[in-house]
Amino acid sequence: MVNLKVVMQMTSLSRSEIARREESGKFPKRVHLSAHPRGRKAWVEREVHDWIDRHISARSV
Repeated sequence: MVNLKVVMQMTSLSRSEIARREESGKFPKRVHLSAHPRGRKAWVEREVHDWIDRHISARSV
């Protein structure tokens, strides 16, 4: 599990851009780490890596 700061470093995307893409379904969704609706959330690291890999594969050579 990785937090927002790590995801920003991994992707070079801003906080607001990650939120926009997550909301539109173009970025992996966070996982709730507690039962509280406003509790901590984090991304599954493998899903973020898969997202990065798909973008690398989609680029033109």
